[in-house]
Amino acid sequence: QVQLVESGGGAVQAGGSLRLSCAASGRTSSIYGSGWFRQVPGKGREFVVTIDWRSGSTVYANSVKGRFTFSGGRNSMYLQMNSLQPEDSAVYYCAARPYAATTQPADYNYWGQGTQVTVSS
Repeated sequence: QVQLVESGGGAVQAGGSLRLSCAASGRTSSIYGSGWFRQVPGKGREFVVTIDWRSGSTVYANSVKGRFTFSGGRNSMYLQMNSLQPEDSAVYYCAARPYAATTQPADYNYWGQGTQVTVSS
């Protein structure tokens, strides 16, 4: 089993920045794919960025490319979010799976509890 805990959410004005953290514990050596996802009320969870630890491949959603940056390793992941816009407001989750990374939330086995990001205009 793997446990994930996010932190770093909050409220900022448009154009501001936040840095999210995700701490993993348990059988982290079994993780091959990780990612950050987000969800707004009434909508499905969408991928923000994923990383495949074996290939090193990182995939960003078009909506965040150039503004968000993933860093870290299996045990500690970070999401630096710059130039935040109101449409970035959501609950952000980190996730992991013992297989190659995908952009589909349903493919992920382990999830954190989420951290709220609110961007005001």
